Amino acid sequence: MALREVRSLIHLLLPLSIHWVAGEMTVSVIVDVTTSALCPGDSTCPKAIYINGLQQTIVGIFRMVVLPLLGQLSDEYGRKSLIIITMSTTIFPFALLAWHQSEEFVYAYYVVRTIANIISQGSVFCISLAYAADVVDESKRAAVFSWITGLLSASHVLGDVLALFLPEKYIFVVAIALLIFCIVYLKFFLVETVILAPRNSPKSGWWAKIVDVFQQRYKAMRTAAEIVIFSPTLRGMALVSFFYELGMSGISSVLLYYLKAVFGFNKNQFSELLMMVGIGSIFSQMLLLPILNPLVGEKVILCSALIASIAYAWLYGLAWAPWVPYLSASFGIIYVLVNPSTHAIISNASSSANQGKVQTFIAGTQCISDLLSPIAMSPLTSWFLSSNAPFDCKGFSIICASICMIVSLCFACLLKPDTSSSNDTESSLETPILSDN
Repeated sequence: MALREVRSLIHLLLPLSIHWVAGEMTVSVIVDVTTSALCPGDSTCPKAIYINGLQQTIVGIFRMVVLPLLGQLSDEYGRKSLIIITMSTTIFPFALLAWHQSEEFVYAYYVVRTIANIISQGSVFCISLAYAADVVDESKRAAVFSWITGLLSASHVLGDVLALFLPEKYIFVVAIALLIFCIVYLKFFLVETVILAPRNSPKSGWWAKIVDVFQQRYKAMRTAAEIVIFSPTLRGMALVSFFYELGMSGISSVLLYYLKAVFGFNKNQFSELLMMVGIGSIFSQMLLLPILNPLVGEKVILCSALIASIAYAWLYGLAWAPWVPYLSASFGIIYVLVNPSTHAIISNASSSANQGKVQTFIAGTQCISDLLSPIAMSPLTSWFLSSNAPFDCKGFSIICASICMIVSLCFACLLKPDTSSSNDTESSLETPILSDN
């Protein structure tokens, strides 16, 4: 077990867990708030589905550039400041809904949430993994990453419990308070793991400095691309991540609206589903994966989790009774292992100086999926939920999304995981150090 390594990350994991609690406790209530504001009195709201899809598309476009850029900056200027900056942006959209929940404020929420997601979505998690990789030995990373994603699941469960019992009018206020606490805690207690070498900064004009910044960013982006492209393992993981995210993000963007329209699910049912997955995920990520990983390896765990995700999608898509979504959600206990196994394979195939670049570059490929999936899923879901559907299969769009996960499984089966011993393609200006926090 990697308990000693996890304890060394306590000043990262505590605020990170609270950050996840704050975000999760708003998930189930957002659907009711947006539906009530945009389509008052209706159980289904095509407008909310389309706006949600548009938001996801815009976020996907910009995150393709912003996410790898933030990863490069964390390698060069330190993890701590980048984690604080990215986490801080999540406060502002919730502040709008805490203030008022009228139609105008909901539209403003979508605008601010879009900007916040471009900066924070995925980057907080990826930079945190890079921080953990600085501290943890390569042989223990799979177990530690699994503990981190297990804490994510535990935080989701706690967030869902709070959403279930807190009055709706207090949810956003509590979320804001928790997020502010996270920022303050990180500022005072988190220890930086990247030591920068002295940099020469010759005096030059503003234009020369601007050009130099763009040249440095281009060079760093090209280096990250070369590392991924010339490593068979990283190249394969980029494809696995792309197709898996293409299917899963498409499902996630419409699932709650689909369940509300077909079975009349509300905040309580959403919270029950999320809690069910979260509780099982804690066991699978914090106990099961650390035990299985030394026996079967990350590749077997990844392929098994992808198979579970395909079953998850098919059961949701073909759901014929209100209890079927609960059965489908149970497969989430296994498919959540996709993330820790994926990040462990990527981390082990990357050098210590390139953790931020590689993790966020491959996460950037997932942003392309986030861009593409709503373009198909939003209109397809709305069409099959309407009375004009060509045939009676309200979850047809979810079944279509499962095809992408099947493709991801095929690429995962072809993987030959390697280690980072031969993957240093550049000499870095900074060297992450092992730190006992």
